[in-house]
Amino acid sequence: MSTGDLLSIQPTELKFPFEVKKQSSCSLQLTNKTDKYVAFKVKTTNPKKYCVRPNAGIVLPGTTCDVTVTMQAQKDAPQDMQCKDKFLLQSVVAPDGVTPKDIMPEMFNKEDGKVVGEFKLRVVYFPANPPSPVPEGSDEGSSPRASVLDNGNQNSSLFDAVSRSLEEPKEKSSEAWSMISKLTEEKTSALQQSQKLHRELDLLRKELSKNSGGGFSLLFVVLFGLLGILFPLSLGLKLTQFSCHGLVEDKTKACDLRDDDDDNV
Repeated sequence: MSTGDLLSIQPTELKFPFEVKKQSSCSLQLTNKTDKYVAFKVKTTNPKKYCVRPNAGIVLPGTTCDVTVTMQAQKDAPQDMQCKDKFLLQSVVAPDGVTPKDIMPEMFNKEDGKVVGEFKLRVVYFPANPPSPVPEGSDEGSSPRASVLDNGNQNSSLFDAVSRSLEEPKEKSSEAWSMISKLTEEKTSALQQSQKLHRELDLLRKELSKNSGGGFSLLFVVLFGLLGILFPLSLGLKLTQFSCHGLVEDKTKACDLRDDDDDNV
């Protein structure tokens, strides 16, 4: 009887991404295909190199249990990336209600006719960072178009780097042009405002000139009117003074004549 009769195992190989001085892991999925409790245990030919969690457990009917296998960091890569390490997965039908704490090593002994399923797993390494594949073919058979495509792929990274380096100056240049455009608009607006103010000042000067001319004419009329009023008054005053002076002289003459007559008498 094999473990495959009790448990479904995926994958059937332990594949580790190998990188020197770095730890790596892979996982197994154990699915119970029966309607009974199944106990399992994982063994390896190199227990110091690998760590299995859990290394033993119970899989309930119709359920799946995940097992993680971790490989310790290795100082050197094996020749041709080949590994001779092996794993053995043992499984056995367990009593209902059993727990992982109840698992004992004796449960997996084949004595007394006990059926123990076993499944061997081999270890496979693959590069953690595999190199890009290089197409094979003779120089004569390679087409010019394929050569151009290869060169394009090789230069794509350089083109991207140059494009990124040019983006920043373009952004700064666009900002500078935007600022120059804004300043030009402000300068044009200021010139227009200045011209408008000059026109308004010219109109104001013309209006002030008109108003000052009208004010002079009005002042002249007022002065002329005042002169017209004051001149007759001064003339009348002179006439009055002249009349009074004449009457005084006449009276004086009359008095003198009267005195002469008295003397003659």
